[in-house]
Amino acid sequence: MDAQYWDEKYGSREQLFSGAPNAVLVAEAAGLPPGQALDVGCGEGADALWLAGRGWQVTAIDISRTALERAAATAAAAAVEGPVAWTRTDLAATPPPAGAFDLVSAHYFPLPREQEHTALRGLLDAVAPGGTLLFTGHDLADLPPRHELGIDPYDYYQPGDIAGLLDHDWAVLIDETRPRTTPAPAGTHHTHDTVLRARRLR
Repeated sequence: MDAQYWDEKYGSREQLFSGAPNAVLVAEAAGLPPGQALDVGCGEGADALWLAGRGWQVTAIDISRTALERAAATAAAAAVEGPVAWTRTDLAATPPPAGAFDLVSAHYFPLPREQEHTALRGLLDAVAPGGTLLFTGHDLADLPPRHELGIDPYDYYQPGDIAGLLDHDWAVLIDETRPRTTPAPAGTHHTHDTVLRARRLR
């Protein structure tokens, strides 16, 4: 799942996703006071624009240049309260700035497992003291067999995995599987999400 893979995936359709913000983001972030947000794997920009419209200063990152160009074009046509910095980033090579964000939000983002958890720790370090980590995945029970997927979903971090790696600097507020409140993407059968919401204490 490198940059070429995602550029080709986005380029295969005029619009890959619905254009609506992820329901878990809306449910969990609606009550947060706006600040600096990092939207990880921003895709076509729906989450970033939703946050910006509520006063957040958003850094939206993705490995796909095609996705970012599409997101920026959508943003140019929308009147939002806060700015969005669309940034091409490979988290495996470049971690985000430490302690810089009041919200780090990642939804269905395929972050590969690593023995030293380098990229993951870079994301965790990006959360400022008092800030929120929000990480959402598909319930693996909804996925087809591995040979049909072409990838092994267990090669990627799940929200529960991340919860287990958080230390005493964190308070885990939500670590659960819940029914989806919006239709699953076309061609899939995702009925449940796995959700981690944690607050950095220090």
